Amino acid sequence: MGVVLSRFRRLVGRRYAPTETVPGQSITSAAKSAASSESRSPEPSPPPIHIAIVGAGIGGLSLAVGCLRNNVTFTIYESAAQYSVIGAGVGLGPNALRALHLISPELRALYDTISSGNLSEEKLHVAMEAMYAEPGFGETRGWTPQPFGAKCYERTSAHRRDLLNILTGKIPDNAVQFNKRVTDIQQLVNEGRCVLSFSDGTKATATAVIGCDGVKGTSRGFVLAPAGYPGEVAPVFSGKYAYRSIVPMATAQAVLGAEYAGDAKCFNGPGVNIMTYPISSGTECNIVACRFVDGPWTHPQWTRRVPLETIRTDFPNVDDRLVKLIECAEPVQWALHHHIQTSTYYYGLLCLLGDSAHATTPHQASGAGMSIEDALILSHVLGRVDRWQDLEAAFAAYDAVRRPRAQRVVQTSQELGAMYACSDPRYGDDMGKIVENLNVRFLWIWEHDLTADMETVCQLFREKKESQEKLSKGRGDL
Repeated sequence: MGVVLSRFRRLVGRRYAPTETVPGQSITSAAKSAASSESRSPEPSPPPIHIAIVGAGIGGLSLAVGCLRNNVTFTIYESAAQYSVIGAGVGLGPNALRALHLISPELRALYDTISSGNLSEEKLHVAMEAMYAEPGFGETRGWTPQPFGAKCYERTSAHRRDLLNILTGKIPDNAVQFNKRVTDIQQLVNEGRCVLSFSDGTKATATAVIGCDGVKGTSRGFVLAPAGYPGEVAPVFSGKYAYRSIVPMATAQAVLGAEYAGDAKCFNGPGVNIMTYPISSGTECNIVACRFVDGPWTHPQWTRRVPLETIRTDFPNVDDRLVKLIECAEPVQWALHHHIQTSTYYYGLLCLLGDSAHATTPHQASGAGMSIEDALILSHVLGRVDRWQDLEAAFAAYDAVRRPRAQRVVQTSQELGAMYACSDPRYGDDMGKIVENLNVRFLWIWEHDLTADMETVCQLFREKKESQEKLSKGRGDL
């Protein structure tokens, strides 16, 4: 907490000065009003803030539920015609489950009804079992599946569709608008409002905007470019692409064998990493097969359909059972991009959350969890904001608490990918050393004290708010 506080105190003065007067009131009239404060009627309460949430993914919906519980009004603007019903598996660690509970105990309980663990009951605390991807899965080396995890960890995964369903079930129908693709966001800072423009020609006004529109969303550009970081707007190719699929568990067991398909597995080899784990109450198997490459992604789109035989070309020296399982997927390569550097999560009345702020690779299974943590902290501090003039203080506090942790996840996930692909010279293809690392590297993510973060963000918010009020009083604005 002390490190976050000291970093915050260095940063809070770097933004532009707070609004000098309330909208429509000159400095002179403000001074006259203050001089006659004893004889005038009490000021009316300021209008409540209203937040525009751009994007109805896991992060945006979690934020919306948090706002409901903190009495913050909002409207969700989603570019699609309806809530998403597609997606793959999502793994939530103990930190993400705590965040869900702190946002809403009911959400946490509902998640338990849709999640799946390892099918072997004795592997409750096993995150995955490390395997060689080579023919025989390392049998010629004398290797057997080696688990990694922790006592604080319980294996839980769900279909993204099911997680979105329990989140959308908490959102009032009148709080979301569909077919709203944001094309522009204009900040009218001195008026305490933002104007959003959409591709259908309509506009909307909100006190502030939270960009939850994902790794390719437009919100990021409206924060980082004016803040002085235009080079950080575009996502960066992470050096890998993936084949993704969900297959019936019976199919996975028939192809791999029951001993390899029922519980979460992590198959590793030179240039490859394949993860499989149960979802949908154990009736389906989620597959993510990553191929690591040198050089940039040159295709104009982030997905590229390839001939089926390309899968075999992409996974040479991989056990044929595993290749056959990957071939159950559509032969589509998904380029994996991330935001390896993000120097701020806010600018003025605009703020970023989830993948729009810190898109990451899947190797630490923490992308969704970080979005839910963001939603917890941001909705918590927004619930303490009484007037729009204090929103920047709230965003600054959120940035100080969340950005160091989330960006560390992005960086360490990229490092873990290199380890899985046997390209980290410290480990090579020594799976024993890799497992030793895996048994400790997740603890800082899983054991993090989110309750302390909630306290810290409120303390930082109060400090920034008091600092702004002192500046305003010194100029005679209050």
